[in-house]
Amino acid sequence: MSDVIRIPQEFQIENQIHQRHYLVNGELKHWEGPTSAVISTISSTEEYQQTVLGSIPTNGEAEAMEALDAALGAWGQGQGVWPTMKVKDRIHCMEAFVRQMETKREEVVKLLMWEIGKSKPDSYKEFDRTVTYIYDTIEDYKQLDRDAAKFHKHDGVYAHIRRGPLGVVLCLGPYNYPLNETFTLLIPALIMGNTTIFKPAKHGVLLITPLLEAFQSSFPKGVVNILFGRGRAIAGPIMKTGKIDVLALIGHSSSANALVNQHPKSNRLRQVLGLEAKNPAIILPDADLDLTVKECISGTLSYGGQRCTALKIIYVHEAVREQFLQKFSEAVDELTYGNPWDEGVQLTPLPEPGKPSYIKELIDDACAKGGKIINTKGGEQTQNFIWPSIIYPVTKDMRVYEEEQFGPVIPVISFTDIAQPLDDMAESNYGQQVSLFGKDVHSLSPLIDTLANLVCRVNLNSSCQRGPDVYPFTGRKDSAQSTLSVHDALRSFSIRTFVAFKDNGLNNETIEQLLEAKASNFLSTDYIL
Repeated sequence: MSDVIRIPQEFQIENQIHQRHYLVNGELKHWEGPTSAVISTISSTEEYQQTVLGSIPTNGEAEAMEALDAALGAWGQGQGVWPTMKVKDRIHCMEAFVRQMETKREEVVKLLMWEIGKSKPDSYKEFDRTVTYIYDTIEDYKQLDRDAAKFHKHDGVYAHIRRGPLGVVLCLGPYNYPLNETFTLLIPALIMGNTTIFKPAKHGVLLITPLLEAFQSSFPKGVVNILFGRGRAIAGPIMKTGKIDVLALIGHSSSANALVNQHPKSNRLRQVLGLEAKNPAIILPDADLDLTVKECISGTLSYGGQRCTALKIIYVHEAVREQFLQKFSEAVDELTYGNPWDEGVQLTPLPEPGKPSYIKELIDDACAKGGKIINTKGGEQTQNFIWPSIIYPVTKDMRVYEEEQFGPVIPVISFTDIAQPLDDMAESNYGQQVSLFGKDVHSLSPLIDTLANLVCRVNLNSSCQRGPDVYPFTGRKDSAQSTLSVHDALRSFSIRTFVAFKDNGLNNETIEQLLEAKASNFLSTDYIL
């Protein structure tokens, strides 16, 4: 008989959640078809065994077409209730949703911990950050509407310019931030007047269950449609119809490319994509090593390195290589491992059952080609975890150099000529961010100028990250398309559109009457407080 691990009462899974509904056309439809078990790699007993959290519907092509028809109906060729609704009324719907969402905080956080192994502080942070993001988006949308509540005049032509929705959006989020990053796609797409089809990520799927009723009751029917199942079975058939106007995806470029290639009208399809990255750290000879080690720990191992914004390769100048590796190795081995609800935990179980074996493959490949594990605990493996490994020296023929590892293995390369990391970044398929560590302004200045042309965010003496959410989040090359932030996402999911008229008596009188009648939701100078 296995001993039960001590789990705080509030985080225990007392009853499995067997989700049997999906949301289409404003109706929570009961599912009686095949289901998929939702498994946590976290064990609730001393003798390791995975925990069954519940199950979800395995929706397929029929349900995908049903959801597409609902989204198209709600769009109504641009004539639907939602895309033509007054801005203030769409805002009221979003406010109603977020108020209901806030009541589900404990349920969602508990599932974040169990489903994806995110620590308790980080799970609460993800939920709270998402709520803040929604409120910030509402405020930014109000300002966007205020700025548009006027007329421009040039060369005798007036224009009333606003941003209009694009149509039907297919939204696919990532498992590492299944709430926050998914909603940074879904929320701006919705509030701008688009209709949506949303499929949760492969992990972090049950946590959408507490929010289904909030989606159903807050928005007109067909505006939000939520399906469960495999991406290939749902997203593929939807894309093949050519009726999707926007693909919003945070994930891997291979998934994005496969979906885009199935769309028969590529010029029609707008892509809002957050993809993979291989963000480097560059450590100069004059770097503050204590600060650098602290930031590199956060950058490489926050949430086990399972972030597109993680530091995934470290370039350290030969002059400080030994000192850095010693300090860094000691810091990595001193990290605390445990379950998500354990106090002070820094490393938690990996949510993907096959991830420890994959990381071990990368380590073995590197070691076979001359690399070594530098830290004492590196590579120690259990059923659901593998201790972070610092690999040095790393060469270009190693898989860990080429692949986005998305887990706890840290390749390190030493350099004497700064051209080496710069050339590697220029040759890379990715261009999201870089962390630059140093103090001498004469060394930093030309590097910053160059790096700003290779990536989209240069972090000075700081780890790479996405936030704060008001700052642009994007990338060059294969790392992203379009820009996400509170401000930019509203623009990514909309297009500038306007009413124009020549300055003459008939037009001026007609416009005045239109404004007085307040019959047009588009043509309006109302100021939203």
